[in-house]
Amino acid sequence: MNIYQHYSFDLWLTLIKSNPLFKQERTRFFYNHFNQHQKTLEEVGRIFRKTDLLCNAINEKTGGNIDAEEMYLMVISEINDYGNDFGNIDLAGLYQEMDALVLKYLPVIYCSETVKTLRRIKESSDSTISLLSNTAFIKGSTLRRVLQELELERFFDFQLYSDETGMSKPNEKMFRLMLENVATVRNDTAIPLSNIIHIGDNVKADINGAQVTGIRTLLVNSNNQCISSLLN
Repeated sequence: MNIYQHYSFDLWLTLIKSNPLFKQERTRFFYNHFNQHQKTLEEVGRIFRKTDLLCNAINEKTGGNIDAEEMYLMVISEINDYGNDFGNIDLAGLYQEMDALVLKYLPVIYCSETVKTLRRIKESSDSTISLLSNTAFIKGSTLRRVLQELELERFFDFQLYSDETGMSKPNEKMFRLMLENVATVRNDTAIPLSNIIHIGDNVKADINGAQVTGIRTLLVNSNNQCISSLLN
């Protein structure tokens, strides 16, 4: 087992994945409440997917972050043929509804090796562990509660989310912020960059972004590599 002094993990499709029932119920909610033009359920679902992909691509390109509320307004606008009458929309109330849906239909742990690997890292060394995640329709504040429910929170010394930092991977500043936090939780102990690794499923956001800072990287899940390879 190669023991690093710090392990940084992506979240989505690295440690957890979406519950299909959540996306179904979210689509149904917008179909029932914001669908003046009578789009089908399938059309509303496609609009969500299109908006998710578009905003993710923009965030990766600019290094910034499009907030969840803005994304929901984009979905509502397209459902209604790009109508922009948002005056009666309670954005705070809308997000509370989505927050409740996420917690009702919790994301699931990616695979059986996920918890085993995190536990082994935590128990076998003095290594620190963190999360570095881009967000979209689900905010970091909600994801912190998700990790509590999934009993994953205990493994992490700190968590960084793009909606809270205003930056998205592969923005180098996002990784630099992670390194600053590593120094803080390790009481400013200097760590060679070669002793820090970032693990994720996205080549552009996770691997290319991390490599710019000079730290080690590992691509998992989107290739044939399992997270358990960290223990080999």
